[in-house]
Amino acid sequence: MAKQVINIGTTANDGTGDPLRSAFDKVNDNFTELYTDDAGDVSSITATAPIARDSATGAVTISLNDSGVTTLKLADDAVTADKLANSINSEIAANTSKVTNATHTGDVTGSTALTIADDTITSPKVGTEFTTTSAVGSSATENIDWTSAQIFTLTPSQSTTLNVTNPVIGISKSFVITGSGNSYTITLNVGGAAGTFNLISGEYDDTSAKKNLYSVLCVSATEFWVSISQIG
Repeated sequence: MAKQVINIGTTANDGTGDPLRSAFDKVNDNFTELYTDDAGDVSSITATAPIARDSATGAVTISLNDSGVTTLKLADDAVTADKLANSINSEIAANTSKVTNATHTGDVTGSTALTIADDTITSPKVGTEFTTTSAVGSSATENIDWTSAQIFTLTPSQSTTLNVTNPVIGISKSFVITGSGNSYTITLNVGGAAGTFNLISGEYDDTSAKKNLYSVLCVSATEFWVSISQIG
C-alpha cells in the first residue's frame, strides 16, 4: 500500500481537509502497514566465527576474521570445490598483473607451453643427480642409481661389481675408485646383467691409495662408453 497522506486543508479550519474520521482511518492504515512490515525486519545480528560483525543493529558491517577459512569450513556444504575454484579463477582473471611473477611447485601440465628464459638455470637449480657426490659401499655387488648423484666414490674391500640402475641416455657419471693394494677387480653391470661397456682406454689399478677415475657415458639402456685414468 502506498502512503496515505491526510489532507489538512489550505488554512486552519477552512473546511477543505479530510474529515476527522477519514483522517484517522488513514493513520490506522499507515500504522498497520508499518507494523506488518516490521514483523519481518532484522532486529539484531549475531555472527559466528569466522564471520565477525561490528554491531548488532543499525549500520552493520560483516567481515571474515583473519585465518577464518579452515579445511573444516571448506568441507561444509556451503563452500563447494566448484564455488571455490570459480571464485579463484575469477579473481586471477581480473587481476592478472598480480600473478605475473607467481612461483610454481610440482609438475607443470596443460596445453599452454611454459618457457624458461635463456641463461637462467644455474647449478643450484639443477637436481642433486648433477651436483652431489655419493659414497659407494664395499659389498661384492653395489647398485649405482644413475639418478642419485654425479660422482661416486669407492675404496673396495673386495672385488666389486658396480650394477647400474635407472640409466639415463646421454648422461655421464664419474667414479673415483681408490685402490686397496689387494689386487681387487672392478666389474660394471647394468640392471643385473653384463650389458655393453665399451672400454675406450685405461684399466683399473688397485695399488694402495691409487686413485682411478672412471668416466662412464650412457648411450643406450644397456650400452656405455668407459675410460679409466689415474693421476700422472
